[in-house]
Amino acid sequence: MAIQASIETRDMDKIAEKTGNVYESIVVISKRARQIAVNVKEELNSKLAEFASTVDNLEEIFENREQIEISKFYERLPKSTNVAIEEFVEDKVTYRHRDAEENKLEL
Repeated sequence: MAIQASIETRDMDKIAEKTGNVYESIVVISKRARQIAVNVKEELNSKLAEFASTVDNLEEIFENREQIEISKFYERLPKSTNVAIEEFVEDKVTYRHRDAEENKLEL
């Protein structure tokens, strides 16, 4: 039985070179991963909303194969963090710094 490795080694230097700081790169990646996860969740919820019923009949719940197939499809999608890392490394993610003046409160 072949076991798929769920851990993938990443070159941290390659990730850090985009921003000059590995921690800043991780923040950018994490924010992008969160965006991806929210988009996928909204898409899944909209597709599953079609199957929502007010009847609590157990027979209907177990017989709905389309809903099960949709759920399995989304379970097999790559994790949002992996997608975000790939996008970041391939320069598909843009980010910007907020100006320090923008964050100051005027008294």
